[in-house]
This record gives sequence, C-alpha cells and structure tokens, in this order.
Amino acid sequence: MALKDNLHNLKEKFKGTKMAPVFGAFHTFLYLPNDTTNSGGHIRGADDLKRTMNMVIMALVPLLIFGMFNAGYQHHVQTGEVARVTSGFFSAEFWTLANFWVGFLKIIPLVIVSYGVGLGVEFLFAIKNNHEVEEGYLVTGMLVPLIVPIDIPLWMLAVAVIFGVVIGKEVFGGTGMNILNPALLIRAFLFFAYPTWMSGDKVWVAEAVERTKEIADGVIPASDAISGETVLGTLAQGQEVIYSTWDMFYGFIPGSVGETSTLLILLGALFLIFTKIGSWRIMLSSVVGALVMGLIFNQVTALGWIGESSKFYALMNTEFWHHLLLGGFAFGAIYMATDPVTASQTNKGKWIYGFLIGFISIMIRVFNPAYPEGVMLAILLMNVFAPTIDHYVVQGNVKRRMKRLKAKSA
Repeated sequence: MALKDNLHNLKEKFKGTKMAPVFGAFHTFLYLPNDTTNSGGHIRGADDLKRTMNMVIMALVPLLIFGMFNAGYQHHVQTGEVARVTSGFFSAEFWTLANFWVGFLKIIPLVIVSYGVGLGVEFLFAIKNNHEVEEGYLVTGMLVPLIVPIDIPLWMLAVAVIFGVVIGKEVFGGTGMNILNPALLIRAFLFFAYPTWMSGDKVWVAEAVERTKEIADGVIPASDAISGETVLGTLAQGQEVIYSTWDMFYGFIPGSVGETSTLLILLGALFLIFTKIGSWRIMLSSVVGALVMGLIFNQVTALGWIGESSKFYALMNTEFWHHLLLGGFAFGAIYMATDPVTASQTNKGKWIYGFLIGFISIMIRVFNPAYPEGVMLAILLMNVFAPTIDHYVVQGNVKRRMKRLKAKSA
C-alpha cells in the first residue's frame, strides 16, 4: 500500500506536465487508476482494457515459447544436425535446450524491437497530444514477432512498426478508432515494401538467408543449401508434402513463429472464448468458410475441370480440412479476425464477416501460388467491409421492427 500511495502522490505532481502520460502509463501498469466517475450510469466490472490485453497476451505466450523451440528445431533439421521428429508432441528430440536457444536468440530481438519501437511511438503521440498512453499496442507488440520472418532485419521491422502504429492507429485517433488490424497492417507493409522477405512460401530458418547469399556468392557450395519451402510453398509448386497430418497439427513444420501449432492455437481459442474476449461466432464461421471453399476446390479437381498440369492443381486437390492446419489460417482466424475493434460488432454481422474471411483466404491461397498465404489479405479486406456489414444488419433489423410496428398498428 505504501508503494501505491507514493506512486499516486508522484502522479499528482506530474499532472499538467508533458510527462504526465508517461508516468501515468507506468502507474496504471502496476495498479488500477484511482480516478473514478462521479455521475452518470456506468457498468461496474473487474477488468479494464489493460487486463483484457494481458489476457490475450497470456493466450499468445505458449505459441511464442513453442515457436522458439520449433525455430531451433527447423534450423537443425535443415542443416542436418537432427532428425525429424516422429514420436509425438512430447518428443525429447524437439524439446531440447539447443533448439530453444537458437529460437530464443532469433526471436527475442524481434519482440524487443516490436515493443520498444511501437510503445515509443505511442508515448511520443501521448506526450504530443497530452492524452493517456493507450494499452492497445500491448497485444500488437506480441502479435508482430509471431507473424514476421525470423530472419527479417531489425531495422526493417522497426520501419514497419512505425508505419503500422502511425498510419494504422494514430491517424485515426488511437486505440479503438482504427479500421485495420495494426499487426496485419505491419505485415502488409513488409509484404509490399520488401516482398522478397515476405513471400509467404519460404521457411524462416535461422541463417537461411545468410546461407543462400553465401551460395550465390560462391563462398560455400550449393550442396550446403537450406531447403526453402514451407508446406504451402511445396504444395504451390506441385511437390509432395513430406509432413504428416499430426506433424501439421502439433506444429513440427516450417512457418512463422506463431502459426505452426494448430493444437496450441486451439487451446488459445478455448481460453479466449472462456474469458469472453474472442468471438466464437467469428472463429467458427471462419472455419466454415474455409471448409466450404476447400470443398468447392476438391469438387473441381474430382470432376476433372482442372488437370494435374495446372499450377493450381496441388492446392486445389489438397484435402479441404487440411487447409485448417496449413499456413497462418488458424492463427489469423483466432487472434486476428476476432479483433474487437476492426471486426463486425453485430452477431449476424460476425457470422458473415467470419465466413467471408475463411472463404476468401482459401481462394487467395489457391489462386496466387506466388503468395499462398492469403489470410492476411482476407482479414484486411474484411476489416474494411465490417462497418458496411454491420450497417446493413442494423438496417435490416430496423426494417423488420418497423414492419411489426405497422402490423400491430393496423
């Protein structure tokens, strides 16, 4: 209590100064604000924005830790130092300190840059505009390292984070006012500004880029190359996938840090639904949309409308439910599509919004082999249309009520 009282007294001294928002942010990080409302009707609750964001971070931490092990494991598999895991989720070959250490050294700098640069921009805008520091970037800062290439240069990530926070949030008024998911906007900026780093079909293994450059320069022989395709990249090129369904479900496959383990993503989904933070309607409808699109493509190949010589055949012929285990679809549907700010707000709108995300994601995945990961573009597209969907849902409800009213009046 003494610490809390002293911090509150210091906060009072900072009031009216330029640094008040900065101190206020550190104060509320430790304790709830002492400010209370004195008039008007308000709903009392035990949580606030910061606590809600922290719950989402808790759901992401297992993916971050698993991603560190998987990054090191994929690196050692590609370099031939270890054999592929075949003995299940609790394989001793996977959960080793050597794997974790490689992943930790590559991923932690991404986390530090993401939070350091992103929160730095937030603090600067708070000081400039003299408003409280908002907690919205707490989740974005964790999402960004989970969806970018492990080997991406830190300066490149910093530029993208600045763009995402300034253009994606601050120009619209800050947290709660943005129309696009900031984390996906950061990834989209990297995709369009630095496409060779964000193709979506390359395995993000430590030192893979450096090894490729050394091969091109003739420093080392081509036999020392590191295989570059993810599962989606392999399918997009019409090649056979070497990973089993259980490998893809557990997450023992190449990919970005947070997207590989469908098992942990499902557990995170249950946690978000239980805490009433994530919308189960959006999650379920996204899955249904993806399955419907996958089934359509399976029927197209079964009827022979697309031959094996087509560049679209491999992804079209992929078992429709396998699309849920591949790439970043599951991660996007659970953690990105359910963003309460950029998603649809009405219950019926959430069904439409989620279904279209799943449907369009698989469509982009199949028809764009050069970039087989389509969930990012699908979610950003539906972020734009979410207000329109809600508008027509509300107008539909209004018209139905007006009809009922007229019927009763008659």
